[in-house]
Amino acid sequence: MQYDVIVIGSGPGGYVAAIRAAQLGMKTAIVEKYSVLGGTCLNVGCIPSKALLDSSEHFYNAAHSFKEHGIEISDLKVNLEQMITRKRGVVEKMNNGISFLMKKNKITVYNGFGSFVNKNTVKVAKTDGSSEEITSKNIIIATGSKPTVLPSMPVDKKRVITSTEALNLTEIPKHLVVIGAGVIGAELGSVYARLGAKVSFVEFADSMIPTMDKTMGKELQKSIKKLGAEYYFSHKVTSVVNNGDDVTVTAKNAKDEDVTITGDYVLVCIGRRPYTDGLNLEAAGLAADQRGRVEVDEHTLQTKVEGIYAIGDVIRGAMLAHKAEEEGVFVAETIAGQKPHVNYLLIPGVVYTWPEVASVGYTEEELKTSGRAYKSGSFPFKALGRATASMDTDGLVKVLADKATDEILGVHIIGARAADMIAEAVVAMEYRASAEDVARMSHAHPTYTEAMKEACLAATENRAIHA
Repeated sequence: MQYDVIVIGSGPGGYVAAIRAAQLGMKTAIVEKYSVLGGTCLNVGCIPSKALLDSSEHFYNAAHSFKEHGIEISDLKVNLEQMITRKRGVVEKMNNGISFLMKKNKITVYNGFGSFVNKNTVKVAKTDGSSEEITSKNIIIATGSKPTVLPSMPVDKKRVITSTEALNLTEIPKHLVVIGAGVIGAELGSVYARLGAKVSFVEFADSMIPTMDKTMGKELQKSIKKLGAEYYFSHKVTSVVNNGDDVTVTAKNAKDEDVTITGDYVLVCIGRRPYTDGLNLEAAGLAADQRGRVEVDEHTLQTKVEGIYAIGDVIRGAMLAHKAEEEGVFVAETIAGQKPHVNYLLIPGVVYTWPEVASVGYTEEELKTSGRAYKSGSFPFKALGRATASMDTDGLVKVLADKATDEILGVHIIGARAADMIAEAVVAMEYRASAEDVARMSHAHPTYTEAMKEACLAATENRAIHA
């Protein structure tokens, strides 16, 4: 079969690229090795983890804050099996939704493992042993990523697990050791901490979520510590040993001393790697770089082979579902002859703990390193009427602006609904707004977003009203 566009991989980048290509009038096919669409994000990542995060937060609130709200519950307990069942239902609904979108946009779906035969031909190997070949002048690689595993941390998927297995545990760990306190580790660690597990974070860096603004990491640490979590920062894991009923983690601290931590489960969250295994890039004239990524031209996202593009986790940049989506649309429109753009600086990052963390633009550390003159304004959630009413007073909004022009350079939020609040910052920065511009806009009262206005007031003339 001949197509105008073939997309390999049906994650957020892949299926969005396919839909946009079809909208632009191109005959489009998508190849997915699994029986369901949606990739890591929908099936074993973003969506199921958020379902468990919400369930665990409901339980935690029922146990710790409902009484103060005047809601009394007796015999409260966790039904983990039902939580997992609900999570699977959410995923199934989303799977069906994407299948519907493929039919609606007349996109042909091939279920099977896709690999290159040559630069214009993709072989689809099916589970029944058969295969077929499809061709196109334009092929988009959107095969995503897999959890990183190191020899010192052998994953057995029983006691030593990755995020995939953590989403399907049949029991609440007594003591969960999380290796890596980045986004995935923080989210899944907080799920089980809320459900009653002792959680220990072992992190090579000196803070939680080390790629984000340092203030966010410090504030998140304070919040998760309230769940009983403990931290081992600046620790390098040297071995992980499954003893049968428990697992021993050995790490070197900053003084080069051995530290031993034993738990019944160890969750390895040390990052993800581009997934191009079996893609047979060489047949298309391509090769992955030393980090496993496919190299692309920054202006077109086209590889060195004309007509072959790559998006999402397989190329450079943050491994974020919404980044992949933007790139999917970008490539489809580029193929159609349009002139789209993606502003990578303004792709927000979010951690879906509670409180949530969200950031966009430059961190304060980046501004200091670059030598750019800036000013900073912040506003605490505890001074918000809405946050006080909902008992969600942890957190703050931090705004960084150019010292001379007042243009907003970065916004970092930790607090209730930060994931939604960050959109205001993205819009403001896309239009190069100043802190004063946002400060002079009316924000409904009482809302969480008033903290954004107040932080901008603080950054403009240090004149926040309510702090």
